[in-house]
Amino acid sequence: MEDREYSERKWEDMDIDVLVKIFQSFDIFQLTSGIGQVCSAWRLACCDPILWKTLDISMIKSNFIKIPLEPYVYVGDQSDKTLTRLLKIALNRSRGNILTLIFHYNLYVSDVQLTYTAERSPQLKRLVMPAWNKIKKTGICRAIRMWKNLESLTMPSIANPPYLLEEISKSCKNFAELKIMGPCDIAFASSIAAFLPDLKVLSLRCSVLYKGALLIILEGLTKLEVLNISHCLLFELPPPAPRKVVNELDESIRERASRLRKFLTCMSDKCTMCQRTRNDEGLIRWYKYEEDLWKEDEVRSLAI
Repeated sequence: MEDREYSERKWEDMDIDVLVKIFQSFDIFQLTSGIGQVCSAWRLACCDPILWKTLDISMIKSNFIKIPLEPYVYVGDQSDKTLTRLLKIALNRSRGNILTLIFHYNLYVSDVQLTYTAERSPQLKRLVMPAWNKIKKTGICRAIRMWKNLESLTMPSIANPPYLLEEISKSCKNFAELKIMGPCDIAFASSIAAFLPDLKVLSLRCSVLYKGALLIILEGLTKLEVLNISHCLLFELPPPAPRKVVNELDESIRERASRLRKFLTCMSDKCTMCQRTRNDEGLIRWYKYEEDLWKEDEVRSLAI
């Protein structure tokens, strides 16, 4: 009798909490597949907030070719359609509960896709940005205005960043952490100091950095607690001056950095990452190395 009752139990009768526990081991492709259409219980479990605190699509990269005109890349239609479909299903099932959103640095997202995402993730606190090429000033600023709770941003290289930092300053009152995956010159450092004076954590690892920019950061960000310049290619002076690499931090920098809770540095010829930064002239070509190497950071809260 007991065996017959057990064999007659249906999938939809399974406890929701058990289903959610199982679904926690699924990746984004599995969570956005047909499992939410099996039955009402599975659909309910698929929409549980526990599953959607983090939307990690960092395994998705665009199929693209470089072109000579803006946006300097052409993304294949199928690649775009796949991303749009995944975002629609994931954002629908998340029901506005996403706190962390992680894009691949080599994913080319459009203004429409970014805005659509922002509208459906109003509680977002941490954003790891994709490539900038297809995102316009109006698109990113509109998204930032919707992410009022944003506290942490990882951003790839951008040629003219002040407008973004200014928008963060106006819209995101709890913003505290910034990671830049690209060069930090004096203009960029000045923008950070001007628009984000309350910044607490900053990572510039594996980037080109100028001594003057570093001094601006140390002097201008009076509330900074953690600074990571590990594996940076540090130059004495910006162009057009000859490139003179700084191999050891002088006393003026160390004295200014002494007030920080953590000042993370690595400038060793024996360090593999330092060697890679130098070989790539300060603009790391992440695609040449281990698949998820770009996700690493000595600052735990900024690692992925």
